Order: sequence, then C-alpha cells, then structure tokens
Amino acid sequence: MGLPRATSGRARLLAVFLAVLAVAAVAALLLAQGALADAISPEAGPSKNAVKIDTLYKIVFVAGLAVIALVWGVLFYSLVRFRARRGRVAPQIRGNTALELGWTLGAGALAAVMAIITLLYLNDIRDPTASGPAALAKVSGENAAINQPAPPGDRALSIKVAGQQFLWRYQYPNGAVSFQEMVVPKDTTVTLQITANDVAHSWWIPKLGGKQDAIPGLTNETWFKATKTGTFEGQCAEFCGANHAFMDAKVVVLEPAQYQQWVSRQKQLIQQAQKEVQKQRKQFQATSG
Repeated sequence: MGLPRATSGRARLLAVFLAVLAVAAVAALLLAQGALADAISPEAGPSKNAVKIDTLYKIVFVAGLAVIALVWGVLFYSLVRFRARRGRVAPQIRGNTALELGWTLGAGALAAVMAIITLLYLNDIRDPTASGPAALAKVSGENAAINQPAPPGDRALSIKVAGQQFLWRYQYPNGAVSFQEMVVPKDTTVTLQITANDVAHSWWIPKLGGKQDAIPGLTNETWFKATKTGTFEGQCAEFCGANHAFMDAKVVVLEPAQYQQWVSRQKQLIQQAQKEVQKQRKQFQATSG
C-alpha cells in the first residue's frame, strides 16, 4: 500500500524544501568573498617565490588535466566506436605493440618535460632575490637556506622564528622581539631561520611562499620579499596539540620608515618591561628578606 495522499504531499514538499535549502547553502558558500580565490592552486602574493610556486603548480595541473582528457576521450571513443550489438561475442584482441609503445614513450616524455620545467623554476623558488633599492641596509650574515647562496647585495633582514604551543616568536637582528605578528619592511629580502621549542610545528604564510617545518633541535630556512604593503595571514600547518587550530600567524609589511618606527617602539616596550621586572624582583627580595 502506498502512503496517503496528504502524507505523500508533505513528504514531497519537505524534499523540495531541503533541496532548495541545500542549493542556497552551497550558493552562499560559493558566492562568499574569496570563496573561489585560488581554489585550484596555491595562493600567490607579492613575493617572487610564491608566484613561481603558483605558476609551477598550474603548469602541472593543466598537464594533468590534458592527460585525463586524452585518456577519457580515447576510452569513450572506443566504447562508442567499437561497441558490438547485443548478443554478439566481442573479438579477442591480443594487443597493439605500436599503441603500447606510443603511450609508454609519451608518458615518459611528459614526465621528462615536467622534470625539466620544475628544475627551471626551482632556483627562483629556492634562492632568494636581491632587496629592492629602497630596502633597509642590513647585512644578514646568513644564507636563506642550507647549501644555498645568500641574498645578492648586502641588504637582507634575518629573522629567527620559533614555534611553541601555541604561538610564534620572532627575534629580529636589531634587538626587537614580537609574538604572533611578524613585521617587516617592504621590498626587503627577509630570510627566516625556523625552529621549534617543544613539538613539531610548520610555518606557512601562503601568499609569501611555501611552508617550512619547525622542528625542535633543527633549523630550517626559507625566504620571501614582499613588494607591497599589507597584512598576510597564515596558520601552523602541522598538528601540534589541542589548540593547534588557534596557532595562527601574520606578516605585516610596512614602508621602511614605518618599520623603523615600529622597531624603535618595540625596543622601548622591551626596556620598559625589563625595568618593571627588575623593580618587581627588588620588591620581592625586600619582602622575602
């Protein structure tokens, strides 16, 4: 027996309502600001290494799509072209040497081309570029990555990055220190020495280049050079504990003059904090003695 007409009608209305609700939810997600930005490739921001990573990814992605289209095209063509009528026995085909050699050599050639393209892009991703003409004159004294050349010229900012549950600590060569938010000058090559104080973390600001693991007892190194000001956000990309989701990171890029003002302000805050600690220590010693 079928459902009563009234019950069946309500069921159809409920199904239609749920379908419309699902479509509306999907549309809201897709139309949200930035929802489809860099949906199929890494984010590319104002740093050469990030742009090169994004471009290389797209080249490999398009090549993969071409291979899929070719394979599926041949498959469906064969299904239609060589189909047999119902009841007939399909012919037994032993193989096609020329065709098998063709797709084997073709796959090998494609892999070789992808390897060559990757090698051509690798230096621009791995090796730091020179700072711009307006960059602050600061000798980093360290290479941007193991077994790689130092940034060309003598103007690069070297920052030590330390991850710990659940924040990032940045130590600058000029004596400034900050947490969570890294501040750098525009158009200056920034080299990073990345480590961790407790468990494994992973430093990643997508628009400023690839991610780099932060491992206790090991220093990994990377670089970026932001050519425009702004705030660029990232996230620890290695599960590091209960509050991993809240271990975010930011890089704030300022004009060189604004950066110098920020450094001066940070030094003043550090000095004030040190004086306050000394004052509290003396008070504690006086009361405990």
